[in-house]
Amino acid sequence: MTESAAPSSFAPLSLYDTLSATKKPLALQEPGRCKLYVCGPTVYDMSHIGHARAAVVPDILVRLLRASGLEVVYVRNITDVEDKIIKRAADEGVSPEVITTRYTDAYHDDLDALHCLRPDIEPRVTDNIPQIVALIERLVANELAYPVDGDVYYRVARFEHYGALSKRSLDDMQAGARVEINERKESPLDFVLWKGAKPGEPQWPSPWGPGRPGWHIECSAMSLRHLGETFDLHAGGRDLIFPHHENEIAQSQGACGPGTFARHWLHNGFIDFAGEKMSKSLGNFFTIREVRNLYLPEALRYFLLGVHYRSGLNFDVEAPCPSCRHLLDPEQQQASHCPACAAPLELARLRAHVRFPGLEEADDRVAYIYDTLLRCQRALATTSEPDAPQQNIVASAVSGMLPGFLAALRDDLNTAAAIAALSEPLREVNRQLEFKKKPEIAGRRPTLARFLADMPAISQHLGLFADDPTTYLRERRDRKAARLRLDVAEVERLLRMREAARAKKDWKEADRLRAELGLLGATLQDSAEGSTWTL
Repeated sequence: MTESAAPSSFAPLSLYDTLSATKKPLALQEPGRCKLYVCGPTVYDMSHIGHARAAVVPDILVRLLRASGLEVVYVRNITDVEDKIIKRAADEGVSPEVITTRYTDAYHDDLDALHCLRPDIEPRVTDNIPQIVALIERLVANELAYPVDGDVYYRVARFEHYGALSKRSLDDMQAGARVEINERKESPLDFVLWKGAKPGEPQWPSPWGPGRPGWHIECSAMSLRHLGETFDLHAGGRDLIFPHHENEIAQSQGACGPGTFARHWLHNGFIDFAGEKMSKSLGNFFTIREVRNLYLPEALRYFLLGVHYRSGLNFDVEAPCPSCRHLLDPEQQQASHCPACAAPLELARLRAHVRFPGLEEADDRVAYIYDTLLRCQRALATTSEPDAPQQNIVASAVSGMLPGFLAALRDDLNTAAAIAALSEPLREVNRQLEFKKKPEIAGRRPTLARFLADMPAISQHLGLFADDPTTYLRERRDRKAARLRLDVAEVERLLRMREAARAKKDWKEADRLRAELGLLGATLQDSAEGSTWTL
C-alpha cells in the first residue's frame, strides 16, 4: 500500500504520538484517507465528564481532518458485555441487554448535546463474538495464548515489545505485580482473553467451552474487522495506556505480525474532580447529565477545549449548603449537619446544589461570543456600505483570526491556543461595535463582515457557536436563573408591567419596576424593539 503524508491540499498536521513519545507529522497509509479507532464506553451507568473529554478530543480531530478534505473512517466501539454490566443487571433484576440499551441511549444523547459527531461505525462486542474467537485462535496457534479449564490467557513474556507504549519493562512489572491466587496462570502478568462460563452470565460457544470475551481482546478484534490489520490513529484516555492499549498491541501484533495495528497513538489527559478529598466526599465524579441540568452543553464543551488535550484538567467544585449557602469544605461535606445553620446535609441535595467555577467562566465566555455575534449581525443590518475606498480596510486582528486559529489546531490539536487566537479579534470587534461617530460606523463594516464570514469555519472546527445567538442567550439566561433559584415567571411579569408603564410614559413607575427587577438580579436592556433582561 502506498504511503502518503496526505493529499496536496491537506495542510500539515502534527500530533504527539504516545508510542514514540514525539510530536510528528501525521502520515497516512492511503492518500486522502484516515482510519481512526477510538475506545468507547462500557455502558453500565451514566457517562461522566471523563467520558465527555475522551469523546470531544477525537471529535475535534475528525472535524479538522474532514475540513481539510480528507475522508475519515471513524470507528468507536461500545462495550456491552463486562463484569460491571452483569452486576448492574443482577442488582436490578433485569437482563444485561436492558442495562446496555439504557446507557448506550443515554451516552448518545449526552454526546449529541455536546455536538459530538457520531462515528461512522459503532461496533458492539456482542455483535463480534465470532471475530473475537477467531483472533484468540490465532494467538493460541502462535503459542502466545494458552487455554486452562475454559479460560484462555495471553503469554505476556512471549511478546517481545510488551511495555513499549507505557514505557514499562517486564522486569519492573514482574517485580511490582501482585501475586494473584490463580495458579492456572503461567505468570501474574498474563491477562485473560476468554472467560469460561459462570452460572447466570452471558455466554457464547468457543473451542475452549462456553464463555465470554475478556475486556482487552474486543478492541483488537473490532478494529481488525473494520479497519484492517493496520490503521492510522488510535485514540483514548490516558488511563487506557496500561494495561488496555498495551494489551491491544500485544494481541494484534501477536496475531498479525510486527508493524501492524495502530501507527499513531493519541491520548487525552485526566480530569481531576476538585482534588481527592473533595471528589471523595461528593461521590468521586459528576455525570454529563448532571452538568447538563445546570449549564448549556456548549459551556461544558468550551471548558473541555480550553486546555490542551494532553494536559490534566481541573474540574473545580464548590459545595454550598443548600439551606444557607455556606461554602462547605470537604470535611464539612461529610458531616450530618451544616456547621453554619445546622440544617441536615444529604449527598443528593449537595450534588444538586454544587457550583463549578471553571465551568461558569466557560459559560460566561461562550455567552460573550454569542453576544458579540448578535451585536455584529445587528450592526451590519443597520450599517451602510463605506463610501471611501480607504474605509474598506479589515482590522489586522480580524483578518489574521482564522489563519492563527487553524495554525494552532494543526499544531497537536492545540485547542487552548486556537481559542486564545479568538481573544484579540473579539476585543477589536467589540471595540468597533462601540463606535458612535458616523465615519467610524461606516468604516467598521469590512471588519465586522469579515469576522462574521470567518466564524462559521471556526464553529465547524470547534463544534461551538453555531446556534442562533438570540435563542442561545435566552436559553442560557433561563438556565442561569434556574441555578440561582430566580423566579423567571415573576421577572417576566414585572417586565410586562414596566413595558405597560413605559407605553403610558409613566417613567416613575417604569424606574421603580426597573429597580425591583434589579433586586431580583435582572439587568434590563431597552431598545426600539422592546425590553429584554439578562443576569
